[in-house]
Amino acid sequence: MEAENFVSTREALTRSDGELVRLRGWVYRKRELANNIFIVLRDSEGIIQCVVNRESAPKELVEEAERATIESSIEAEGSVATDARAPGGKEVRLSSLRVVGLSENFPIKGGESLDYLLDIRHLWLRSRKLTQIMRVRATVLDALRRYFIDNGWWEVSPPILTQSAVEGGSTLFPVDFFGRKAYLSQSAQFYLEVMIFSLERVWSLTPSFRAERSRTRRHLYEYWHLEAEAAWMDMHDMMRVVEDMVKATIKEVLDKRLEELEFLKRKLDPLEETLRSKFKEVTYDEAIERLQKKGFNIKWGDDIGADEERALTEDLNVPFFLTMFPKHLKSFYMKAYDQDPRLVLGFDLEAPEGYGEIVGGSQREDRYDVLYNRIVEEKLNPADYQWYLDLRRYGSVPHSGFGLGVDRLVMWITGIEHIRDAIPFPRLRERIYP
Repeated sequence: MEAENFVSTREALTRSDGELVRLRGWVYRKRELANNIFIVLRDSEGIIQCVVNRESAPKELVEEAERATIESSIEAEGSVATDARAPGGKEVRLSSLRVVGLSENFPIKGGESLDYLLDIRHLWLRSRKLTQIMRVRATVLDALRRYFIDNGWWEVSPPILTQSAVEGGSTLFPVDFFGRKAYLSQSAQFYLEVMIFSLERVWSLTPSFRAERSRTRRHLYEYWHLEAEAAWMDMHDMMRVVEDMVKATIKEVLDKRLEELEFLKRKLDPLEETLRSKFKEVTYDEAIERLQKKGFNIKWGDDIGADEERALTEDLNVPFFLTMFPKHLKSFYMKAYDQDPRLVLGFDLEAPEGYGEIVGGSQREDRYDVLYNRIVEEKLNPADYQWYLDLRRYGSVPHSGFGLGVDRLVMWITGIEHIRDAIPFPRLRERIYP
């Protein structure tokens, strides 16, 4: 069979009755009855029912259909016929079938424990649920990249091995770099800041690594991090970029992946309302007041963690910006708020429905002396950050940036319960398989 003659399951479902189609994929389901053998074929586009009639089909075809096992790879040919009982309302009545790769007894039959499925993630990824999520994820990545390209930003390629911490030394993964200590990157931010002095508006998409000992439904130790930095932008300028980018991504998913969202039983109202709404700004002070009214034992100066974020967002349908944090809660590079030195010009984008933070950003401190003093205050060694301080010595400029957790964005858009299903191979504290 020539490859160019094959059609996808999605394409086959659009063909007229009696049309001959050639298919290839994997056996998703199989039923053997007295008169017919039903094989549900799965490919990257979906599923379609194939039928072999025992009485009218050649003996070789019946034997091959009987031989095909769950997850065997197959090539098939037959005519399209309408049947309301079949998935998608049509089936293919086979005239030929070839088992390409015979599958052994497939170990996933339904009802397996989560730990077991994580242990065989390489096979679990074949499930229809995870396939739909990965299709949405691919569209999210495409939409994010397209947003930056269409708006004149430059993609750059920062390193993954670094010499210094961006988000605090306690969350670093150390590695041996030819006898010297290096670390897996927590963020590309510092390298992106270097690039704004030539390209002005830059972005990158890389893995980032955080070693904090968190076990929440939205935490990974290796995650995909989309980051952007821009010269001449203040905090609110960058917040507008984030809002436009998130809305453009949601629109792309709604335009192209509605079928996948419906399969996942995702409620569309929050996504559609997000497109129609302006993202509001809630200050840290206002958030503390809201949490106290909800019964949280929290006071000004306390961190707003995952539980608090969930409480702030669970009754909402639209993201909002949480801004103006106490200085001691945030990283040293965030610009101090001149009107209140206790605060910094930082922002988080909080996703609704209890999903919490998906973007963290700020205006960066562009004054050499203030940045130097903050590094000392945090008990960091200024010598480790001399190259970063140099950016404030040679033509410093107001600038801002953000980091978006792609996996968290996918988690919210698809409406799934745990971030482990938003990425093909999740790195969790208890396992690093495969």
